[in-house]
Amino acid sequence: MNVNEILDARIVDLHARAKDKDDILTQLSKKLQNAGYIDNAEEFKKDIYLRESEGCTGIGNYIAIPHGKSDSVTNVGIAIARLENEIEWETLDDKGVKLVFLFAVSNDTTYARNHMLLLADIARKLGNDDAVEEMLHIQSFGDLQRIFS
Repeated sequence: MNVNEILDARIVDLHARAKDKDDILTQLSKKLQNAGYIDNAEEFKKDIYLRESEGCTGIGNYIAIPHGKSDSVTNVGIAIARLENEIEWETLDDKGVKLVFLFAVSNDTTYARNHMLLLADIARKLGNDDAVEEMLHIQSFGDLQRIFS
């Protein structure tokens, strides 16, 4: 499984506006719920914050990959936001965040392999500075698909 196989325009916002971390997590959680990936946005957010309390998910280079296993997840997916303005986030390089990849991961162990494959695919792309630079400026869902193809 790779990222391009599960990209879904319904859970991607390439022109997101958020005042802070909680705001964008709320927005993306609602998108996931509306698209049928989770059944309860508030419960999902609680599980995300539980994982956030264990260590920062801001990996640097303006990127955050919040995730956490949740019983509210009904379908594996990744909600993506490219923020119009940088927001504060706990990161490895002490910079803010402009790209958020919010993983919807089930507690069901049958999905664990898919989760790891998706994380590996994302990590490969995000380890490429040129790909990250492109992502920071993408304007369309097609651009995002091209980057992950």
